[in-house]
Amino acid sequence: MQTETKSRVDQLTSPAGHAVAVLRFEGDIASTSKDAVLGVYQTLPRETARLILLDFTKVDYINSSGIALVIQLLIEASRAGQKVCAFGLSPHFTKVFTMVGITKYAGLFPGEAEAMAAL
Repeated sequence: MQTETKSRVDQLTSPAGHAVAVLRFEGDIASTSKDAVLGVYQTLPRETARLILLDFTKVDYINSSGIALVIQLLIEASRAGQKVCAFGLSPHFTKVFTMVGITKYAGLFPGEAEAMAAL
């Protein structure tokens, strides 16, 4: 049974002193997750949210529809000139994200510290 997707935004500061918006996801990401993934991303102010981290540490499962939502988010971010990094993916989903070309739009890191250091 699919777990509802929850998300929240945290504001952090990168080691270089820049503002970073962290989108923290929880549960499963599927077609029903549009508001939790795209909706939350689209609330970020484009002028100030230049650096974005996607936190998948509490995500249990991502189906193909969920991957499509993440890709849509990354394409919008790319068009807006935002830099995106993701962390906390299981080894399986790191491999899947790499296979579908997500690494063209976002760096993938094992943890938050590594992702922050890349910004």
